[in-house]
Amino acid sequence: MGQNVELVRLLDDSGAEIGTADKALVHTTETPLHLAFSCHLFDAQGRTLLTRRALSKLTWPGVWTNSFCGHPAPGESFEEAIIRRAAMELNITVTNIEPALPDFRYRAVDASGIVENEICPVFTAVYDGAVSADGVPTTDSDAAAGSDDDDAAAIAPNPAEVCDWAWADVVDVEEAVAATPFAFSPWLVQQLSEGVYTGGYLQP
Repeated sequence: MGQNVELVRLLDDSGAEIGTADKALVHTTETPLHLAFSCHLFDAQGRTLLTRRALSKLTWPGVWTNSFCGHPAPGESFEEAIIRRAAMELNITVTNIEPALPDFRYRAVDASGIVENEICPVFTAVYDGAVSADGVPTTDSDAAAGSDDDDAAAIAPNPAEVCDWAWADVVDVEEAVAATPFAFSPWLVQQLSEGVYTGGYLQP
């Protein structure tokens, strides 16, 4: 009793809101169109954070994807939702939230038959701190002292959401996705094809 129900915002084909649904129940073989977001996180060195989806996830378990995704709650702005999900999934605070692909939309079917069907604006954000193993942010000096490989952007992900993670140069992400797209989420593959790191569609 008293358990909070996380709602997603249902949309018609034009993107207008037409209602809400329980997030825990909305993803099926006939998932209705709904509102979401994707966020690509960058550190002080300009690397982006890739995360591997937890093996317990309903869709695309164990695949590598962008830093994190989520669904804005009714009445919640994208910025508020991004800050909330960064804290929930990665135990961090992010800044400098900017749109990257504001009109991004996709539909994809998992091997299990479960469908993702989202209008999903894509954003970038910055993380320039670190967290300890218990999820408590450390100071810059703590991060520098404990980082032999200059990787100050350490995180402590929620294991229910993320089972592995890595900071990577954008060019390495692009090459890896081009070589093995099946190892990555379909939305990340499509976002790269639409130029998420270059501000728009890539030229042939």
